[in-house]
Amino acid sequence: MVYKTRGVCSQLINFEVEDGKIKNVSFVGGCNGNLQGISRLVEGMDVKEAISRLEGIRCGYKATSCPDQLAQALKQTL
Repeated sequence: MVYKTRGVCSQLINFEVEDGKIKNVSFVGGCNGNLQGISRLVEGMDVKEAISRLEGIRCGYKATSCPDQLAQALKQTL
């Protein structure tokens, strides 16, 4: 799936879901090192678990964040 982000530095999130598990997460744009870390941490994680951990995280003054945007993208797969 390709998800167009809103309100954050990254522009897109690419990922796959197979048997309820997250695979092959990559972000386009944003804070490269941090987003690589998030991608590796959620690899193989259950979609619902990732949503519960990431949803609602804010980036500074913004109402959302790259992790929150990933949660929003994952919610669309349910």
